[in-house]
Amino acid sequence: MTGQGISAWETHAVTNQPPPLEGANLFTADRPLREAARQYCSIHGTDRFVAYGERAGGDLTEAGFEANRQRPELRTHDRYGHRIDEVRFHPAYHALMTAAIDAGIHSLSWDGQAAPDTAMVDRAVLMYLHNQADAGTMCPITMTHAAMPALRQAPDLVRELQPLLLSRIYDPRPIPWWEKRGVTVGMGMTEKQGGSDVRANTTRARATDAGHHELTGHKWFLSAPMSDAFLVLAQANGGLSCFLLPRWRRDGQRNTIQVQRLKDKQGNNSNASGEVEFRGAEAYLVGAEGRGIATIMPMVALTRLDCMIGSASLMRQGVTQALHHCRHREAFGRPLASHPLMENVLADLAIESEAALLLSLRLARALSLAEADAGEAALARIGTAIGKFWVCKRAPALLHEAQECLGG
Repeated sequence: MTGQGISAWETHAVTNQPPPLEGANLFTADRPLREAARQYCSIHGTDRFVAYGERAGGDLTEAGFEANRQRPELRTHDRYGHRIDEVRFHPAYHALMTAAIDAGIHSLSWDGQAAPDTAMVDRAVLMYLHNQADAGTMCPITMTHAAMPALRQAPDLVRELQPLLLSRIYDPRPIPWWEKRGVTVGMGMTEKQGGSDVRANTTRARATDAGHHELTGHKWFLSAPMSDAFLVLAQANGGLSCFLLPRWRRDGQRNTIQVQRLKDKQGNNSNASGEVEFRGAEAYLVGAEGRGIATIMPMVALTRLDCMIGSASLMRQGVTQALHHCRHREAFGRPLASHPLMENVLADLAIESEAALLLSLRLARALSLAEADAGEAALARIGTAIGKFWVCKRAPALLHEAQECLGG
């Protein structure tokens, strides 16, 4: 040490840097969110939002960084050479999933624990908070939540699965779903040759005498391949149809779903996305044969809403980071935030972020009221498609601008 108490290894003192943005309550610190919650949500949700906002800005944010640093790994075989096709995750990922499921982000719209006319909005606020801590875990949570309207078109299946789908217990064990305390559901529609044109799908479904179908083909993008079951599209005798494809067959054996590889993504690293082959995989028809797109569209509509909520929440976190930096970083003798041009930039970011939030929550309310109100149903039908397009398109541009506020 030198006489001034500075290590001999140090070349300079660190100054003019903002303090760490840690431990902030993402609900109480977000005035637009608080005001929107008062307008659209039940009063009973306030304490729940405050509590989850505290976690989202604290231990869940820390877990989010860790889960994205430690990417999931695919294990195709066990040490003895048996095919297992399992995706292994860092404990931080499981902590995030446990928190989201315990809060009911996957189930609050359906489990009767919130007022029917606000349940979907209450759930949207919780998702908005969680997604700022980690976006990757929202993929399986979103699809598990969105699967319910599609599965209701298969009464026998939903009767069997609903208690586990609505369970507040996260159970990641790779065992048959009927032995678990809670399950998650993924989705697979995209194939190499078709992309968004799902009618070009080539995966075939063959009916068996045992009352199920056998699927043979591929999916170029299977979301959350560690889920307990998947809603997928395949060509049956009557045309493109929707099926529930479980990870385990009824005889207790692993289903013939082979994960070829995980996607090498630039973001959303905590979550796994895979390319898979179905080799006569056991599956169950959902809805009418030949009506696959109509059957799965209610699920698609809800995932569109979550794409909006997720993008809006990332926009909010970008604004939060930009504001925090600019309030503490000085340039030319005063804080960045006090310079007129920077004030203009920050104001524009804040306005667009708030608009994305309000549009997302308004459409969540429309979906909550759609069954009882034709006008709300029409708004939800067109609004979720338009909103997903616009909010998701604007999020990267806003985040790039927010990043510029941090310099460089």
